[in-house]
Amino acid sequence: MDLIDTHQHLIWRDRLGYSWTEGIPALATGDFTPEDYQAQTKGQGITGTIFMECGVDDADYQAEARYVATRVGGDGILGQIASCRPETDAGFDAWLDECDGLQVKGFRRILHVVPDEMSQSATFRANLKKIGRKGLPFDMCFLARQLPIAADLARACDGQPLILDHCGVPDIAGGAFDDWAKGIDRLAALPLVSVKLSGISAYCAPGTAGVDLLRPWADHVLNRFGPGRVVWGSDWPVVLLGAGLLPWIEMTRGLLASLSTDEQAAIGSGNARRIYRV
Repeated sequence: MDLIDTHQHLIWRDRLGYSWTEGIPALATGDFTPEDYQAQTKGQGITGTIFMECGVDDADYQAEARYVATRVGGDGILGQIASCRPETDAGFDAWLDECDGLQVKGFRRILHVVPDEMSQSATFRANLKKIGRKGLPFDMCFLARQLPIAADLARACDGQPLILDHCGVPDIAGGAFDDWAKGIDRLAALPLVSVKLSGISAYCAPGTAGVDLLRPWADHVLNRFGPGRVVWGSDWPVVLLGAGLLPWIEMTRGLLASLSTDEQAAIGSGNARRIYRV
């Protein structure tokens, strides 16, 4: 099963600010570059990556996308998912237009670190629809408790392709399955919402992540969305807070082992090519 990594973060501290990494020892220092990623994944079946905006300091989000655009086409990078600010009209249209020339394959605004009300505003939703009119998807990053908000956003933005990152951030360590599963069910009922199988090893208690623990959560996502609406991502280097990059790749293969070859191919790379147009 070949893999396109739809959630590759990269960190260049000499160029951009990453205040959110302060206090996270595994991520607080050093760079995480395409060269580092390729060295770690050699021979693992990664056929390409899509850079995912890395939550840089607000002043740097456009500089990040402009720099990443210069790296697309090398180091296996197929395109990028850029940051945007749909909550404000000022400069939004101009940023979308500029991104036409930056190898942007989608957009994201991290929503679990801002007030819940942000994605509920008329301005946010109107601007989100502009992304859809360009034929591009929007990655949603919500916590499990916010899945009803995610469903409201999806219903309000009919016609906008959406991808739910990290399986909706389930509290696996706490065993909080039922409410999360209900939220997944609501989102899966909306045909333009897909889901990203990524990040979930970090939501386990330290040292416990494994195929057996993750299987009920992954199976619920697969059963509800079906193999045609699931994409894969590593969440590197944040995956270092969970199982680590290579163990997560191995776990992925184990979690998908019961699927047909065609279904595995769709989740591994085919759906990513279609949704992100790479």
